[in-house]
Amino acid sequence: MNFTKMHGLGNDFIVVAGEQALPDNASELAVQLCNRFFGIGADGLVYILPSEKADFRMRIINSDGSEAEQCGNAIRCVAKYVYDNGMTNQEEITVETLGAGVQKVQLKAEGGKVQTVRVDMGQPILNGLQVPTTVDAERVIEHPIEVDGREFTFTAVSMGNPHCVIYVDDAASFDLETWGPKLETHPMFPRKINVEFVTVNSRNQADMRVWERGAGPTLACGTGACATLVASVLTGATDRTATISLKGGDLLIEWNEADNHVYMTGPAAEVFRGVL
Repeated sequence: MNFTKMHGLGNDFIVVAGEQALPDNASELAVQLCNRFFGIGADGLVYILPSEKADFRMRIINSDGSEAEQCGNAIRCVAKYVYDNGMTNQEEITVETLGAGVQKVQLKAEGGKVQTVRVDMGQPILNGLQVPTTVDAERVIEHPIEVDGREFTFTAVSMGNPHCVIYVDDAASFDLETWGPKLETHPMFPRKINVEFVTVNSRNQADMRVWERGAGPTLACGTGACATLVASVLTGATDRTATISLKGGDLLIEWNEADNHVYMTGPAAEVFRGVL
């Protein structure tokens, strides 16, 4: 199996192209290959597959073997891979995802290589039961949740995968390892959840740290950055366009008022190639 190690702001993936369908043992392969001590090491295993609806299809298996519906950093890596490797010569492509449908992607290339990727991440889902949470409300904004005697408030957003956004005094130093897994598996979230801890510094910039469902702490989460911007607009904390600063770098996120779509712009990088 040929693979390419890639990352989007440090959120790293083992990218495999050439398969016609997701292998039956993809879950076991992800657990084995994503292990950072006994495998290649990554947050997830990504397959680029044929699509009947779009130019390409993306499937993402988390490092714990579960499948993610969508991943903003992975889709940027996929876009860079297919362009840089001659699978397309178009700077506007479509990618089919499991949870967010077909997404439009714009590539900015220099010297035959993609430098930045802008993704139409679609419309956010805000209905509490559809995110899903157990809260039956059209919008779940700063809703209380208690974990081990500590109360947080969260805003729920789905970007094709579920997120809860929690504002804290200092996201950079927040105890992610303690509270992330407890919130991920809280009964209020029937399909578990991605957890973003956020500090807003201005109307157009916020710091974010993420505990990803199925992967744990990662350096970046594209859908999480999108959910953070949406939540911050809903709570009145930021404008509709803002830079979301992740541990691995910055993403520019826009929630467009005209079409209600969220747009994400950021880089992707190839690290190395190998044969398994």
